[in-house]
Amino acid sequence: MDIRFCYKSYKFINILYVKGIRMNHYVTIKENLETEIVIKKSKFIASLIRVATKEEAEEKIRKIKKKYFDARHHCISYRILESNKIIERFSDDGEPSGTAGGPMLNILQKNNLVNILVVVTRYFGGILLGTGGLVRAYSESVLKAIEESEQLEILEGRECEVGIEYSNFEKFKYYCKNNGISIKDSIYTEEIVCKIEMEEQIKEKLLRDYELKNINLLYLNVLSKKYIEKSIEKT
Repeated sequence: MDIRFCYKSYKFINILYVKGIRMNHYVTIKENLETEIVIKKSKFIASLIRVATKEEAEEKIRKIKKKYFDARHHCISYRILESNKIIERFSDDGEPSGTAGGPMLNILQKNNLVNILVVVTRYFGGILLGTGGLVRAYSESVLKAIEESEQLEILEGRECEVGIEYSNFEKFKYYCKNNGISIKDSIYTEEIVCKIEMEEQIKEKLLRDYELKNINLLYLNVLSKKYIEKSIEKT
């Protein structure tokens, strides 16, 4: 993944943005993680956390502040997709305006990261870094956490339900593996009933193959749209 940073000036210490948006693709992380860097005796701990709601993000922030209660600063940034709106918040938490939360948010934006909270906790080492040094330190903390994370591509997809005879199930599993279809659930009755997920364009191929009888299904029902996860391989 291309990790880029572009700094722009922010005038507020703590601000919340809500923007209406239609998203059919974004990136998030699979598992939470912490990374640490030391710059001129100051320790910066970056907590990169996957969250689903603003309330969950705020609760995670409270827990981190409690965990590192003796730290000087807890600078934050998050981007969350709720009801087709991107909610963004950042805070410098006492650092000079524009040196922490804003640059951290900018990194999340540039890398299309959503449903992500990042908190960078700073233990002051006694040496002043200056505004430029602080921007670099907080940015490097976030970039290190992103680089070490396992990332997922979240795509707009489709859920379907299919019925399969037992004798055709292995062939169907092979078909799904080769066509990027995930079998999420299987119920074994007189036939096998599967819930499957796929990208929207793969759904069209599935429908064609079903209509042309290239795959042996008893029935195929197209269900609701939903976001699906796809692992991103590091290069």
